[in-house]
Amino acid sequence: MKESIKIGISSCLLGHKVRYDGGHKLDRYIRDTLGQYFQFVPVCPEVECGLAVPRESMRLVGGIDTPRLLATRSGIDHTERMLAWAANRIQELEKEDLCGFIFKKDSPSSGMLRVKIYNPKGMAERKGSGLFAKAFMVHFPRLPVEDEGRLHDPKLRENFIERIFALRRWRSLLSEPRNMGRLVKFHTNEKLLLLAHSPQHYRQMGKLVAAGKQMPPGVLYDAYERLFMAALVLKTTAAKNINVLQHILGYFKYQLTTDEKQEMLGILDNYRKGDVPLIVPITLANHYVRKYAQSYLSGQTYLNPHPIALQLRNQV
Repeated sequence: MKESIKIGISSCLLGHKVRYDGGHKLDRYIRDTLGQYFQFVPVCPEVECGLAVPRESMRLVGGIDTPRLLATRSGIDHTERMLAWAANRIQELEKEDLCGFIFKKDSPSSGMLRVKIYNPKGMAERKGSGLFAKAFMVHFPRLPVEDEGRLHDPKLRENFIERIFALRRWRSLLSEPRNMGRLVKFHTNEKLLLLAHSPQHYRQMGKLVAAGKQMPPGVLYDAYERLFMAALVLKTTAAKNINVLQHILGYFKYQLTTDEKQEMLGILDNYRKGDVPLIVPITLANHYVRKYAQSYLSGQTYLNPHPIALQLRNQV
């Protein structure tokens, strides 16, 4: 995809020395691998709201829903300062056309989830979100978000990056005049990817598109986007992938030789048992699409939803 894909990110993850102790938390996978495909928009809530480097560490204190951001030793309350800055920064980020955000785990300002919140007795529960992260997620509920810790999980990493590329495709559609023909084509191309995530959402979206002519384009597109992003949040499973791959196999019913069909069925069985990663049957399916010039499948994003060099489907 040639267009720039902008991703917000906690500045310290890019190696910026903005943490309370003057250090950073460089994540080389994010900077060196994902950085080949994404344009990062760095954000450091604590420095950008006017706090110094180095500075006193902070933590969240109080109730789960409305914690306060307090300096650990002095008890200085930075809550209002942080919330006022966050409201302004989020308005600025509206102009960036972000397709996602990578937060810093455990941060009282940028942690996505399971951030410690201390009660008056000093006991901590991992039930919070950083003040900026929470404000961001409330304002941008459809944007893919993750923290760098969870990106070490192969399934979570695949799901997050897949959603980013899917949103970029959707944004490309939004840049064109809105009409039923373009939406139907988009929905057709995303069919198998949606089925791999949520057959239920795919059926709802099909009904929405079918009734689209009776709806104002703005209302139709907004409803479709909501369902599209909600479907992709649900993770794929081996069972759902096998159903989609068997569906793909059905398009070659009169073309595959007996040996080719048996080869694919054998690979699917190996994938079901966890002996080979998803990329193996996907590669064979792509081979058949090219060999037999299957035009419908060649347009299915499921077969190529993100750059193969990211190796997101290589994990067993």
